[in-house]
Amino acid sequence: MSIASQGGWTIAIVGWLVVFIALTVLVIIFINIPKLINIKLKGKLLKEGKIKNEDEDLNIDADVNAAISTALFLYFNELHDEESNIVTIKDISKKYTPWSSKIFGFNNILPRH
Repeated sequence: MSIASQGGWTIAIVGWLVVFIALTVLVIIFINIPKLINIKLKGKLLKEGKIKNEDEDLNIDADVNAAISTALFLYFNELHDEESNIVTIKDISKKYTPWSSKIFGFNNILPRH
């Protein structure tokens, strides 16, 4: 094998390793973020006296989440202004415009006699 092909394989392997290590770290972070948030939230709720013990589950069921998100979706879609649904076409006084005239696209070269 030549030196160039060995260097190419090294770069490819190192690149793959960097990508897989980065993805593994991201997966670990994304899995542990909700746990860290729940620990902080449970501590805050215990101080305020809203929950009695630390073993209480703070997760909301999927059907409750679906009902809340549907209600919010319907609420925010009804916030737009009500339109009259009447289309008005106004007649313009000047019907000719030089911008749409094709004669100005030609060169004005007149034959010389």
